Amino acid sequence: MRRKVGGVGAIEEEHAALADRPPGMTVTMHTCRGNFKSAWVAEGGYEVVAEAMFSTSVDGFFMEFDSERAGGFEPLRLLPGGKTVVLGLVTTKYGELEDADLLRRRIDAAARYVPLERLCLSPQCGFSSTHHGNALSEDEQWRKLELVVEVARSVWGQE
Repeated sequence: MRRKVGGVGAIEEEHAALADRPPGMTVTMHTCRGNFKSAWVAEGGYEVVAEAMFSTSVDGFFMEFDSERAGGFEPLRLLPGGKTVVLGLVTTKYGELEDADLLRRRIDAAARYVPLERLCLSPQCGFSSTHHGNALSEDEQWRKLELVVEVARSVWGQE
């Protein structure tokens, strides 16, 4: 089968691959902008890809919003009902800890486009795409994860 990379053919293949998934199976998609030795390879807002990306059969999207290079939350207005967005607001590229109040304000900004109950919080990516790691220590990684938990509990409550 011939695949149109990034085109309708790829989305049709994705729909076919997920058509017979078992009940209760949740499938998500991560849009990675690069995470090799604290470097990145792509920038630009989601506006140009949002409609196609959100037309896939997945249940949720892990989206990187940790820096200005990701653009604003406006493309989230195109998210179909029933789908979830995990806001990657905490960077894994460097060890400096984000401000918890700023993270809460950014979650509020995203909630203008998607109901809060369909939003989640996470680091923007894994702490490294390869064994080379990123420019942060293991202790800094743990502090970032603790921050995610702290902010999530303050926004969505203890569950």
